[in-house]
Amino acid sequence: MISEPTYQAARIVASTIEAHFAHQLQAIVSTDEDFAPLPEAYLIEAIIDVAFWASLRKEEGRSPKISIAFLSPEKSAQPLIFGKRLKFTTDIIVKLAPAIETQGIHLGVWHTGDELYIWGTTRFVPGFCFICEVIEPGLLVIKHRRLSGFGKFVNVAVLKGDQIKVIDERSNEKPDCPAMVTSLLGFNDPSSWNRSMNIHVQLAVAMRAHGRGGILLIVPSDDNNWRESIISPITYQLTPEFCGLSDLLSQEVSRHDLSTWQEELNRSVENLAGLTAVDGATLMNDRHELLAFGAKITRSPKGQRIERIMVTEPVIGVEPRIIHPGQDGGTRHLSAAQFVFDQRDAIAMVASQDGRFTIFAWSECEDIVHAHRVDSLLL
Repeated sequence: MISEPTYQAARIVASTIEAHFAHQLQAIVSTDEDFAPLPEAYLIEAIIDVAFWASLRKEEGRSPKISIAFLSPEKSAQPLIFGKRLKFTTDIIVKLAPAIETQGIHLGVWHTGDELYIWGTTRFVPGFCFICEVIEPGLLVIKHRRLSGFGKFVNVAVLKGDQIKVIDERSNEKPDCPAMVTSLLGFNDPSSWNRSMNIHVQLAVAMRAHGRGGILLIVPSDDNNWRESIISPITYQLTPEFCGLSDLLSQEVSRHDLSTWQEELNRSVENLAGLTAVDGATLMNDRHELLAFGAKITRSPKGQRIERIMVTEPVIGVEPRIIHPGQDGGTRHLSAAQFVFDQRDAIAMVASQDGRFTIFAWSECEDIVHAHRVDSLLL
């Protein structure tokens, strides 16, 4: 029998998460895909509870980083199945953690009646499979695989200690929502996850991962007005533009070559994201051609000093705030907001050293620079 959970946040959020999965499955019009089963609230609560307490434990001085998938082995592909079922307990998860820390490996958990058990591991999970990922001690992310099966999983909720953030899936319905944010929130629209948006999201994840902070400016390819907001000369300007990402994205890739292509793409993304760690801004145009890095942002001679921005986070219960851009962060955030204020057809992606991630874009509807806080979508 499942023991009584003691992590209070698990009980608070379980019903909401169950309702999210039920709503998303009902919203699917037609597809040939075989989905994972809908997790019931009491099972969600039990999985989160065990995962949370496991996250606070250490094995040989290391905290576990694991991904728990709720599905039967029959719903997986080429699963690694243990000869004997293991109890789903904190002790066993901590012992298994070193073997399943590699990205892409999930610990398979299923149930018989009210009893949860571990059956093995898998690299494949079907669409909308409930995933509970332990990121660090006390930090859990509830997510699922998107319909297309390609790209970053969709985050549903983030739990950090007693703090609960449930992603507002309706945020992408708001006017002026940038395509990248829409893609991150694309719960049941495979078309929202195209190659272009996948690159932007992968760049955001990689920028956040290197932990040094950085700015990536995405500017139009059909004009050079952005130069008015960059101090000249640019120390690390590329001549000609580097087209590595652009060339990869333009390739027609067969299913046989997809894995090799994806690996090369990942390396290119990580290399570009690494440039954002250099002091200054990295510049890329909307054709994914790298223009420069280490560039210094300045106020356009034709523009005014930015005095206010609107800050939102796609989390239920978080209301928009109008603040001075200096209140949103340090010099990095202020300069990015000023750039978008002057260059309204550009987008600025800003990673902070503390893990925060903000997308600055001009809102035509609100006539203001809109700062989208999306770190809860990138974990």
